Amino acid sequence: MEKLFDNTQVAFSLKSDTELDRAYFLFKMIANQPLVRIGTAVTNFALKAHLPVEGLIRATVFDHFCGGVNEEDCLSVVDKMYTKGVSSVLDYSVEGKEEEDQFDAALKMTLKTIEFAKERMAIPFAVFKPTGLGRFELYEKKGNNEIFTTLEQAEWDRVLDRFEQVCKRGHERDVALLIDGEESWMQDAADEIVTNMMRKYNKEKAIVFNTLQLYRWDRLDYLKKIHQIAEQENFYVGMKIVRGAYMEKENARAIEKGYATPICESKAATDINYDTTVKYMLEHLDRLSVFAGTHNEESTYKLMDLMKAKAIAPDSQHIWFGQLYGMSDNISYNLARDGYNVAKYLPFGPVKDVMPYLIRRAEENTSVAGQTSRELEMLKKERKRRKKQS
Repeated sequence: MEKLFDNTQVAFSLKSDTELDRAYFLFKMIANQPLVRIGTAVTNFALKAHLPVEGLIRATVFDHFCGGVNEEDCLSVVDKMYTKGVSSVLDYSVEGKEEEDQFDAALKMTLKTIEFAKERMAIPFAVFKPTGLGRFELYEKKGNNEIFTTLEQAEWDRVLDRFEQVCKRGHERDVALLIDGEESWMQDAADEIVTNMMRKYNKEKAIVFNTLQLYRWDRLDYLKKIHQIAEQENFYVGMKIVRGAYMEKENARAIEKGYATPICESKAATDINYDTTVKYMLEHLDRLSVFAGTHNEESTYKLMDLMKAKAIAPDSQHIWFGQLYGMSDNISYNLARDGYNVAKYLPFGPVKDVMPYLIRRAEENTSVAGQTSRELEMLKKERKRRKKQS
C-alpha cells in the first residue's frame, strides 16, 4: 500500500515541468559531495571578486530554496503555497553579521515580517536568530558568567532591548515567534532571555517559541525544567523541536577544548531523543505547544500516530509541522492535504547575503544520509508519472 508521503502528485502539484526538471538537476548536483565542495569554493570566490554570477545563482539554487530577495518578493510564493494549505514562515536569512547597525537592520526586518504576518493568514509565524540581534561572543561571555566591561554591558542591554521589541510586537499583533537555536556554547544566554520573554508574553498562550536541538542529549531534561517553571509561574511554553544543525562544529570544539560532547552518541540516539520529546510534549499540551521541524518521515508518521491515539485534531493549534522551502515537499503537501498545520520556512534576502544559508543547505543535504537520494527518488517518480500521462 502506498504510504501518505509517497504521493508525488500531491507533493509536486505546484511545480511546472520546468521547475521539476530544475529541482531534479539541483539534487543530482547536491548528491555529489566533491562537486558541492568545489561549487561552494567557486561561488564564494566569484561573489567576493564581484563576478557576475548572481543571475546564475538566482535562477538555480536561490529560487529553489528561497522565496525572494525581499519580503514583497516572497508574496507570490506564499500565496501559491497557501492554495494547497501550506503556510509560510518568512525567514530573513542574512547570517554572520557583527555590527550594531546590522543588528538594528535585522530588528527592523523582523518587526516588518511581524506586520506582514499580522495581515496574512498564510503567515502564522515570524522567526529570528539570537545572533541576528547581537554578537555571538557576547552571548558566549554571558553564558560563561564572565563579567562584562562597561561597553559590553551597554551592548548587551541593546540586545535585550531588541528581543523585547520583537516579542512585545509579536504579542501585540498576535503573531507567534520562532527563535532559532544555535551553538551550545552561546545557547545558555539565549535560553535565559527567551525564557524571560515567555514569562512576560506567554501568559495567555504560546507566542514566544524557543528551539530545542535534539541531537543534544541534555535538551529533554531542559524542557522538563522549563515546563516545571511554567507550571509554577503560570505561563505557556512554545518549543520548536529539530534534530540540529551544528553537529560537526559541536564535536570538533568538544575535542579541541577537551570536554564531553553535548551531541548524542549516534543518529539512532538522536532519533530516540526527538521522538521521546515529541511524546512528552503531546502529554502536556495544556501547557506546551510544539512546532515539529523535521524532514524525517518516520518521526512525522510517529507524531501523526500519537495525535490519532490521543484523539488530537489534525488542526490543533498546539501542534505544527515544519519543513524548509525547497525540501521534503512530499511531507509538507501531503500533511496539508490531510488537514494538518504545516508551515514552510521561506528564506529571503539579497543573494550575496543569503549564500551562507544556501551553502549550509547544500552541505546538509550531502551529509544527511538518505535526504538527497529520497528527494531524487520522489522527483524521478513524479517525472515518470507525468511522462506516462502526457
